[in-house]
Amino acid sequence: MSGYLSAHLGTIVVLLIVAFLVVLAIRHILNDRRAGKHSCMGNCGGCPMGGMCEKERKEND
Repeated sequence: MSGYLSAHLGTIVVLLIVAFLVVLAIRHILNDRRAGKHSCMGNCGGCPMGGMCEKERKEND
């Protein structure tokens, strides 16, 4: 077991760092969603849906 850990230590460390960053990203997305923030940030100029999402948001409020 010790030989396996020492042979793959770099891979294990990189895997743990990537997993930690993924958890932080998911946590940030969930916190933003709970706070009512939207991913598009209201910039409908470059969106293929034009102003449709803003219209729906106003109707639901």
